Amino acid sequence: MRLPAVCTALAAAAALTGCSGPAGSAGAPQKVTLWLMKGSASEGFVTHFTADFEKEHPGVDLDVRVQEWTGIGEKVDAVLTGKGADRADVIEVGNTQVARYIETGGLSELTLEGLRTWGNQDWLEGLADPGSINGAQYGVPWYAANRVVIYNKDLFASAGIKNPPRNRQEWIQATQKLDKGDQQGIYLPGQNWYVLSGFVWDEGGDLAVENAGTWSGALDDEKALAGMEFYKQLQALGDGPKDADEETPPQAEVFARGKVAQIIAPPGQAAAIEAANPALKGRLGFFPVPGKTSDKPGAVFTGGSVLIVPAKTTQRDHAIDVITALVGEKWQTELARTMSYVPNKTTLAHVVEGNEGAAAMAAGAAQGRATPKSARWAEVEAKNPIKPYMTAVLTGQDPRRAARTASEAIGRVLNSAR
Repeated sequence: MRLPAVCTALAAAAALTGCSGPAGSAGAPQKVTLWLMKGSASEGFVTHFTADFEKEHPGVDLDVRVQEWTGIGEKVDAVLTGKGADRADVIEVGNTQVARYIETGGLSELTLEGLRTWGNQDWLEGLADPGSINGAQYGVPWYAANRVVIYNKDLFASAGIKNPPRNRQEWIQATQKLDKGDQQGIYLPGQNWYVLSGFVWDEGGDLAVENAGTWSGALDDEKALAGMEFYKQLQALGDGPKDADEETPPQAEVFARGKVAQIIAPPGQAAAIEAANPALKGRLGFFPVPGKTSDKPGAVFTGGSVLIVPAKTTQRDHAIDVITALVGEKWQTELARTMSYVPNKTTLAHVVEGNEGAAAMAAGAAQGRATPKSARWAEVEAKNPIKPYMTAVLTGQDPRRAARTASEAIGRVLNSAR
């Protein structure tokens, strides 16, 4: 999950009234190219959407091209700059990639369409915020996914826990009951920084902050330190390695052995758990990551995709039509139910109510956040000073000193020149 020249609204209005009409000779079909990423939508969804869109827009030939994630940044850059042979009118990108493309330039501003047509007041913050800068919107939320707590219903029942916890205190108490003998209350690896991010945000902290164009790592802030302290408390109620992340080993495989009561993961990992241990089929439950109080779930890292329009498109009007269809209730419902995603709006969460995992994810998504809006955040993740910081704290080193070291490393990366 990834998570990205600024125009004013007045400039956007001028662009809307002054943009050229569709290219091509009179009477000829207008070809509109939509890039979707591999795995984002099923083949059936693409086929159905294409046929319906072309029926609703006579004279438009919608060409949907599925792209691989590997190397996509360079391909999108080439489209935005016009230096490559490929052309696209609407492009799906990861929500946290948008800052990079905004910095590159070449994006069409979509602020007015968001206000007038797409109901931006209901967009999930974790999708909408990364796609905007200085009040201008460039990325339009399409779908989201985030982590929930996956739990073993049998182990909960054996411990006398009838209802999933709704706040941190209940969560700790339940996990303490579940952590006994060779059974782990929770399997939480020491370097799952996505989970830590949510705890930090719940405390009012952040991973990094920007002031007058200069970035600073913020892990050594008192609020961020409080988030790490809660992570440490929860992580101790299981045997997760303190020096590894959730893929080393894959936590779904650990859970599938039947001796782990909970993991924090996207609900889609339930399929991997059941494949590894068919006896667990039908025995898995889901609940949102609990918040500090019971009135709302905890904050979570929101991954997902947004839609962008290259400024160089000659089919802007039709590109807007494509986005209007994709983000409307009809196709949001179809996509969410087909792919078990979270729809792009809080007001559409009800469409996945029959899917326990997706419903838990949607409840958490309402409190979702994304990584700092820096074009260089991907470089932070590549070096990832957050992981060794977490290990240092979990192994008894001074939290403030370790956090300061990590914050300084984050600042150096975010402020570095390319």
